[in-house]
Amino acid sequence: MDAPRDRFLIKPDPHDPRLTERVTGIDQTGAKVETSVTVERALTIFLNSQEIVTAMTINDYPDYLALGYLLNQNMLQPDDTVTGIDYDEELSVVVVRTERPTDYEAKLKKKVQTSGCAQGTVFGDLMEVIEQAKLPDAELRTSWLYAITNAVNTTPSLYLEAGAIHGCVLAVRDEPIVYMEDVGRHNAVDKIAGWMFKHQVSAADKIFYTTGRLTSEMVIKCVRMEIPILVSRSGFTAWGVELARKANLTLIGRARGKRFIALAGEKRIVFDQNLDYIEEESSKHRRKASAHDD
Repeated sequence: MDAPRDRFLIKPDPHDPRLTERVTGIDQTGAKVETSVTVERALTIFLNSQEIVTAMTINDYPDYLALGYLLNQNMLQPDDTVTGIDYDEELSVVVVRTERPTDYEAKLKKKVQTSGCAQGTVFGDLMEVIEQAKLPDAELRTSWLYAITNAVNTTPSLYLEAGAIHGCVLAVRDEPIVYMEDVGRHNAVDKIAGWMFKHQVSAADKIFYTTGRLTSEMVIKCVRMEIPILVSRSGFTAWGVELARKANLTLIGRARGKRFIALAGEKRIVFDQNLDYIEEESSKHRRKASAHDD
């Protein structure tokens, strides 16, 4: 496949000195080695005067992360007016201020821990999102899918530089436009949600790609963002599949090279790509996976 066009509005900067550190150690032979490791930091998110959560993050886009987290936890509404976002780097605090008064003390007491990395949580009332879902009609051409996965695999990233990180990509047709990474896949999702909210970006024609597992929380967040197509290079959980089917979300996993599996919303897929022209994924770009994915 030809090299992808670079149409990213945001993409990883693996050479940002804030995001990685060089450390020394020894390898399996006892020889000294030097390698890059991802830096994680604590970020506390406030909504108006109320402390909501402290998340571990690479902290490259604290404003988008805070907005997206609050949106995906149903604390910030799509029609809310945000009057300010204040970030204090020294204190590692970001405060989102809204025109609407807020108080989520009761909700914070009944949060449910989930399978997510780095403080992944979901509140019980978010299940209503699945029951009320009305995702837009859309299509996913297989030629677009292969173009997106090729672009992600060949774009310089923190994963390729240091590992220990997840990536999420927002795409339209065959063009990825926003690529976020973080130590927790849900942080990366939230940063994209925050970017979409801040810039008033429509979700109707978008495709969401993640390197993480297709869990219930990942599905709920994608549905809440009103994105009709969710793709992962990783596998599924049973509840993630069940929720995707209830919401009519197109759910595609194990998307590597020319292979993928769709377990929900298959009617949106248009098979327009001749597989003779698609290469299998090279070992250079492989990430951790179960034996069933290989």
